[in-house]
Amino acid sequence: MTEARYDVIAIGNAIVDVMAPCDDELIEELGLNHGGMTLVDAERAQELYDAMGPAREISGGSAANTLAGLAALGAQCAFIGQVADDQLGEVFAHDIRAAGIDFDTPARPGHPPTARCLIFVTPDAQRTMNTFLGASQFLPPARLNPEAVAAAKVLYLEGYLWDPEEPRAAMRRAIEAAREAGRQIAFTLSEVFVIDRHGDDFRALIEDGLIDILFANHHELFALTGTDDIEAGIAALHGKVPTLVVTRSAEGAIGISGGTRAEVAAEPIEEVVDTTGAGDLFAAGFLYGHVNGEPLERCLRMGAICAAEIISHYGARSEADLRELVAQRLG
Repeated sequence: MTEARYDVIAIGNAIVDVMAPCDDELIEELGLNHGGMTLVDAERAQELYDAMGPAREISGGSAANTLAGLAALGAQCAFIGQVADDQLGEVFAHDIRAAGIDFDTPARPGHPPTARCLIFVTPDAQRTMNTFLGASQFLPPARLNPEAVAAAKVLYLEGYLWDPEEPRAAMRRAIEAAREAGRQIAFTLSEVFVIDRHGDDFRALIEDGLIDILFANHHELFALTGTDDIEAGIAALHGKVPTLVVTRSAEGAIGISGGTRAEVAAEPIEEVVDTTGAGDLFAAGFLYGHVNGEPLERCLRMGAICAAEIISHYGARSEADLRELVAQRLG
């Protein structure tokens, strides 16, 4: 196996997050799924944008958020995702490159425009996400760089992007490239609705031994395994996934790797402000520990520390120095 150029390369939705605080009444008035994620078309996206208060715009998307956390910790990363040749496409490209992440997927001319996620944050710190996937759905296999995939220790795949046909084919090709190069494949299930639509595909990937590290929250674990008991869900995947990570919000996280099991509590914080990106940053901390050979419990602690930092403020990008914060908390 050749020496890795990257610690992690990720394929995911190239989305610009548009985030604004709001009250519960506006959620009801707009008929939104409080605390959930809903796919919307271009017309609905414009309607919701018009209803938002003052907002912040920053490059986002689940896998991109994870890479931003990894890069902040000191990892070498690259991202593959599709933007359009428009203003938000430029915003995304600038932000992710400014974070120190390699991104060279050419912009797509014409319509649809760059994807955007309109995020309404209520006083209970829940984020209600409304996503217009736009150009991100049109990442063809031809845009994949197999050499870059083969040059990363870990290929990280975002479940959200499994939905549209073209990027699903690109991700399958990336899995082949990673396997041929002897690299590891990490997969995040992303959301229950994705499992409802593509659970058979995900279960097949697991059964075929193509997933080395699986990230799931407890709701996603239940949807994937058909049980509402965490231990039963873990048992259903035993021996099929080399490393399983199950997050449980305020209840902490469980990791199973080989014959080792570890559990960690959620890191204490003064106030939960916005849960956007909590799972993404947990994955960042865990993967950073993993690619650096840290033991399972320490990887989970790194994930919990990064997740706690991200929910202490608005947005899915860290405001504190993650590397320093992890060093302080772990000693």
